[in-house]
Amino acid sequence: MKGRDTTRAPVPDPAAGPAGSSAIDSAELVVRAAAGDAAAWRGLIDRFSGRLFGFVRAQCGDPELAEEITQSAFATVAAKLPGYVEQGAFESWLFRIAMNRLRDEMRRRKRHAVAMEGGTLADLAPRPAETRTGVEPAVRTALTEAIASLGESDREVISLRHVGGMSFQQMADTLEEPLGTLLARHHRALRKLREFLMARGIDGI
Repeated sequence: MKGRDTTRAPVPDPAAGPAGSSAIDSAELVVRAAAGDAAAWRGLIDRFSGRLFGFVRAQCGDPELAEEITQSAFATVAAKLPGYVEQGAFESWLFRIAMNRLRDEMRRRKRHAVAMEGGTLADLAPRPAETRTGVEPAVRTALTEAIASLGESDREVISLRHVGGMSFQQMADTLEEPLGTLLARHHRALRKLREFLMARGIDGI
């Protein structure tokens, strides 16, 4: 698409969240971008890149890889957007592309036994506790450790909801699971977090 920059998607601070203050909704941006509107394309990047980066970073613990995956996901979207028909699922589509790219990369690294840098969630931002004001550092640290204790599947659900900022329906669309199954998974993951924290004398999270 002429005029569209797909080489580098800028990654803002993921804690800043989506640029949802725009009067133009996401669906309209998608339609305009698909028609070749470069400004609309930049609007989509500004709106979604922060949360996408935050989600991928929370999954892999590697900021450089998270940026690479984020850029790759947007490049894929740019290539496929001319034939894309917006049906309110753009965000789920974008996140699913990034998830698949990340899974492929993690499988590749595992095959080649490449150690990840910064592989603990203690290095990550944002985390659920950090979205709240007045959280004690000890509680924040414990929550980080609790998230790190989750399996990949549970951590994925927590990250989509509390870092990616998705609705449960968007999460279900992204993971291609029934909504009821997704809700049960999220409930189970939260229960594990609470049990981990309560075992350390922390309640009310």
